[in-house]
Amino acid sequence: MSEGRGRTPLYLKVAADLRTAITAGDYDSGAKLPAEDELARRYGVSRGTVRQALAALRTDGLITSRRGTRRVVLGGPRLHSFGELRSFTRWARSLGEEPGGRVVAVDRVVASEEEAEKLRLAEGSVVYRVRRLRTLSDAPVMVERTTYPERIGKLVAEMPLDTVSHSAALALHGVLFADARHTIDLVPANDDDAQLLGCRAGESLLRERRHSTDPTGAPVEWSQDRYLPGTVAFTMQSSTATSALGRRLSR
Repeated sequence: MSEGRGRTPLYLKVAADLRTAITAGDYDSGAKLPAEDELARRYGVSRGTVRQALAALRTDGLITSRRGTRRVVLGGPRLHSFGELRSFTRWARSLGEEPGGRVVAVDRVVASEEEAEKLRLAEGSVVYRVRRLRTLSDAPVMVERTTYPERIGKLVAEMPLDTVSHSAALALHGVLFADARHTIDLVPANDDDAQLLGCRAGESLLRERRHSTDPTGAPVEWSQDRYLPGTVAFTMQSSTATSALGRRLSR
């Protein structure tokens, strides 16, 4: 890199490159970044530019530092493909965690107006509502509430209550998840959330609403997952070439 003038400040380019490396897992959580002079030589910039880049990463919450020590990585977001993001099981195992699942209730009911709209069903259609507690290494993390069209819900209802991955089991029946729209916000825990997750009613939970379709574009699920605070975080990375939504542990 050159210290000449450009459209993008050099420190932002250095920060972007280091951010990409952290995101890709080149630096594990707790690892130390190279010293300032080494980074300056690597990028062909001044130490002042490196300091500005590191300050930007510190502001983003990716690194921290103490007087007299090199910058330490706090833990970069692990980005995944859609399939890995959708599958709680695959995501957990990729982090070395043991995923768990326990079905709390399966209800065969008439679809609400919202469910019928999301699943493109006629008024009065039957759906299956599945409520499940998800765990990481036996610790409660998330309550999953998923509504399935009747043909898919019947398959889920026949699975053992402790089936770890519904999506993997459904794939054996030819039900594939190809695309999804995610909406992430905060909601207060209701009494059911509090009982299952061991939190207080009214405590803020991270909610992921997910509308998934199969390769033909037909809806296969409408889900609302509620995570305990401090257990996971979602990160969006975008560029002119690609875009990815990732989920990471936030402990």
